[in-house]
Amino acid sequence: MRTRITLACTECKQRNYNTTKDKKAHPDRMELRKYCRFCRKHTAHKETK
Repeated sequence: MRTRITLACTECKQRNYNTTKDKKAHPDRMELRKYCRFCRKHTAHKETK
């Protein structure tokens, strides 16, 4: 079962991306490098509640 998660920028704290993940394969919080349109650069994005 894949669940929907929201990714937020670690620098400006804006919630930029929605995606899905498999909770069984990745039980901990996800962190990806994505483009933030507010910072205008690639930053780390962490999973939020």
